[in-house]
Amino acid sequence: MLRYSKSVTFAVPCYNSAEYMDTCIESILKCGDDIEIIIVDDGSTKDETPRKADEWAEKYPTVIRAIHQENAGHGGAVNTGLLNARGRYFKVVDSDDWLDEEAMQKVMAYIRPQCELHYPTDLVVANYVYEKVHENKRTVMHYRNVFPQEDQFTWDDIGHFHASQYLLMHSVFYRTDLLRDMNLKLPEHCFYVDNIFVYAPLPKVRTIYYIDADAYRYYIGREGQSVNEDVMKSRIDQQITITKVMIDAAQLPDDVESKDLERYMENYLSMMMCICSIFLRMIDTDEAEVKRKEIWNYLKEHNPKCYKSVRRHLINRFTNIPSALGRKAGIAGYRIAQKIFKFN
Repeated sequence: MLRYSKSVTFAVPCYNSAEYMDTCIESILKCGDDIEIIIVDDGSTKDETPRKADEWAEKYPTVIRAIHQENAGHGGAVNTGLLNARGRYFKVVDSDDWLDEEAMQKVMAYIRPQCELHYPTDLVVANYVYEKVHENKRTVMHYRNVFPQEDQFTWDDIGHFHASQYLLMHSVFYRTDLLRDMNLKLPEHCFYVDNIFVYAPLPKVRTIYYIDADAYRYYIGREGQSVNEDVMKSRIDQQITITKVMIDAAQLPDDVESKDLERYMENYLSMMMCICSIFLRMIDTDEAEVKRKEIWNYLKEHNPKCYKSVRRHLINRFTNIPSALGRKAGIAGYRIAQKIFKFN
């Protein structure tokens, strides 16, 4: 069937990415001829991204497609990739990141036979690596303590996630039909949509397979990057928007059959609420304080059962202490977490 003529669709959102997109695409090409790469030129205007996308598609016409669209943001580019995907599995690779050849050989060795099955695994997970290139440092994020290895499993078989462990867009390969059947559509013109992409489908996942290989290399430190602290403060309204979508994505615990998955999703939502609270307190204006109270009220009204556990979560008790002293204590705690967990 044409819809599944490929094993994996790798969607590569590109916005003025000419400087680094070649490295990304070259790394994906090493996965084999049974994949497809959809380069989504998201309205690039400042460099040669559109031309490069077309050149790649012309050079590898059976593997690469270039789609040009008006700027719709990262979420809009992912939506376009999913809409046009012909792979049984779907993977997003940001244009300034890359894939590890040896690790991806292991991933593809599992995925290829799955594509022949009537009921393939819903979610394939691999490790990712924070690549702090300018500091010549890297941090591997693995799931050895959480997931069984060399066997398909369910949420009831998982272990405990550490405080620094989350499934991110970098670590997941979703079955394409799972995403399509739930009508997944990310907000346009908004950063941080990767949180929705990896969080919202989780209650639909019945089977999982984990591969202990460092497949995805996540570049950290580029000026203007969305996880840069100053940039995050300037985009706090978008962070709030994404968090609200996640609050509405699943009523916890009612929409989740597995207690282990329920706990994980509550922890993930707790982290998102903590990020909102911390950055609003960093901004430290009356308007920011109003927004902090509003996002907590939104959670209480739209997901009331979840509100109690998220509010009681240690990180949110610590980061929402009233008064100026509480604000300082919350920010200090965030700085300590940065050093321990090596994020941003």
